[in-house]
Amino acid sequence: MKNYIQAGRTVTVPAPTGGALSSDPVLVGSLFGVAAYTAAQGAPLEIQTEGVFDLPKAATITFAIGDKVYFDPVAENVTSVSSGGTKLIGQALAVAGSTDTLARVRLPGMVIA
Repeated sequence: MKNYIQAGRTVTVPAPTGGALSSDPVLVGSLFGVAAYTAAQGAPLEIQTEGVFDLPKAATITFAIGDKVYFDPVAENVTSVSSGGTKLIGQALAVAGSTDTLARVRLPGMVIA
């Protein structure tokens, strides 16, 4: 196959405004992933677009296994609330209570709206 480039599980994007730290959730346009390493703003950054990750969670938000998970680019955390600029990124793979700071999220590598 002459036109094959790569599997697409890890892609390179410019690091967002303010840069990114390793393991940060990263949203570039409609492409969501988790930073593979630390990069300064605008520098090439590899993000993992598929897999299971523990991501920072909004306070008071709860998740049951299988719940839809959205990323809030303003707060830079995950939420169960679909509103404003939030983007659907995957499903919860573990129960997360209101006092938990992380949510276990499956990123299916889908294109988000």
